[in-house]
Amino acid sequence: MLSKLSRLFHSWARGWLILALFAAFVIFVAVTLPVLQAAPGGSIVSLDAQFFYTPEKAFSTVASYGDAGRFWIRIYLTWDIVNPILYTLAFSLLISWLFQRSFKPGSKLQKLNVLPVGAGLFDLFENICIVTLLTVYPAQPAVVAWLSTVCTMSKMSFLGVSTLLILVGLVKAAMNRFKKQ
Repeated sequence: MLSKLSRLFHSWARGWLILALFAAFVIFVAVTLPVLQAAPGGSIVSLDAQFFYTPEKAFSTVASYGDAGRFWIRIYLTWDIVNPILYTLAFSLLISWLFQRSFKPGSKLQKLNVLPVGAGLFDLFENICIVTLLTVYPAQPAVVAWLSTVCTMSKMSFLGVSTLLILVGLVKAAMNRFKKQ
């Protein structure tokens, strides 16, 4: 399945599509982030922006949002499914495009273009966990808080590795003068 997805990303890797996805991602963040920050509780550092947090930290953050903040953040995180879809596609297609210019077509490195999918999936699971914490408040399910932390750390790790792959692809593609291999 991952090989098929990798091939699909390679077939979609067009410069104009990558630019359009990045533009959509930037616009989405530029529009939604100020709305979230203006909402009640929006000035508090969100759980999904921290690499690690304990259940106690998660529960205190959820409590500090207040009723109105929990309501708005729950709506935002539900609508936020667009964000991981956009960055997953943009990163996967960019890695595909760069690696087509960096490594031979049969190279196993070509399949690394699916790594951003891990970030996107963990981001979605993280949102589900955080929405659950917001919804069941004042209950404090430690298992959900730990799952949320694991999802956040996994998301950020996949994003970090994806960023490194983009940098490697840029350097290697530049060495090959951005010509397909």
